[in-house]
Amino acid sequence: MARRVFRGGNVFDGTGAGPAPADVAVEDGRIVDVGPGLDGDEAVDLTGTTLLPGLFDCHVHVAVSHLDAARISRTPTSVRILETARNMETTLRAGITSVRDAGGADMGIREAQQSGLIKGPRIQVSIQMLSQTGGHGDDWLPSGDRMTLFGGLPGLVDGVVDGPDEMRRTVRALIRNGADVIKVATSGGVLSPSDDPRHAHFRPAELDVLVEEATAAGRFVMAHAQAADGIKNAVRAGIRSIEHGIYLDDEAIDLMLQRGTWLVATLVAPLGVLEAADAGVSFPPAVLDKARLVVDAHQASFRRAAEAGVRIAMGTDTGVTPHGRNLRELALMAKGGMAPLAVLEATTRSAAQLLGVDDRLGTIEPGKLADFTVVRGDATDLEALPARIDGVYQSGERVA
Repeated sequence: MARRVFRGGNVFDGTGAGPAPADVAVEDGRIVDVGPGLDGDEAVDLTGTTLLPGLFDCHVHVAVSHLDAARISRTPTSVRILETARNMETTLRAGITSVRDAGGADMGIREAQQSGLIKGPRIQVSIQMLSQTGGHGDDWLPSGDRMTLFGGLPGLVDGVVDGPDEMRRTVRALIRNGADVIKVATSGGVLSPSDDPRHAHFRPAELDVLVEEATAAGRFVMAHAQAADGIKNAVRAGIRSIEHGIYLDDEAIDLMLQRGTWLVATLVAPLGVLEAADAGVSFPPAVLDKARLVVDAHQASFRRAAEAGVRIAMGTDTGVTPHGRNLRELALMAKGGMAPLAVLEATTRSAAQLLGVDDRLGTIEPGKLADFTVVRGDATDLEALPARIDGVYQSGERVA
């Protein structure tokens, strides 16, 4: 296999240091050397750019193409699958080389990406979010109909469960169906029709069974958790990451610090709901009221978590916002009190640690897979970053 050297630019290696001049040598899809003056059989000129580890988004919905539930209900399954493939490639072109899907994509999407059938980021799938009856994942409407939005592709596991026994059986079904990670809603949410994001969902006994079954199968658990009590219940149960974390209080932050729990804030998500409404998507008035309600509390909670030293990984809830605009989140994280280099670390090494793939991804070091995102100019200028993606590589090959 030819030795390819990426040379002439700066390297942000994800290990905590700032960008610095260096070359990176790649063989057989892996990094074999990092340093000055490297030689090889082929060269990629990076003059004027910064080489970053491939970027992560730890909370996406690649099978959700928009927020118009009525339009989704009229869309044939085959079209939705093709839309998902397009969303995957759009995400890759935005500089994101790895994602964790928070509901909707099945193991077939993962296998299609792995086999090269479709272009896209490496993907971990949760398949379907677990929700209590009347919770954030229960799309029941007063008419008796159901509002399909995050239900994903047809044929997935029904995620509405009540009681420890149903929880145990459904977690096992998700694992049987290929889930890499288990997702649960421990509070209400914004887009669901009949719940309140300030209310906790599921009882501790149900969450204990969930974590027990996931752990036995070697899976992590992620929790849609907006209410303070729902966040604390999730942390006490041993859930690995809090998604959104809108109503964090001091006790929740202290618990997260004690347990090493991660926060994936998705600051852009409620803004995306309001932007979709402005663009003409029809939402129930209660949904828009909830979206407006949470924006300020969300930003304040993130700032307090960042200042306290909570472990943070980047995630966006893309699908709620348009695919390909994932990097908007980085500037919001910086406005929330994180230094630009810390934001980049949250999007590379920290995200890889959260997903349990830091043995092969997340930093530019010998032995790691050669996933890179190339940025023109200053990589710490986060506002301008989305427009300056110059190249995307997976296993040393240019893919976008």
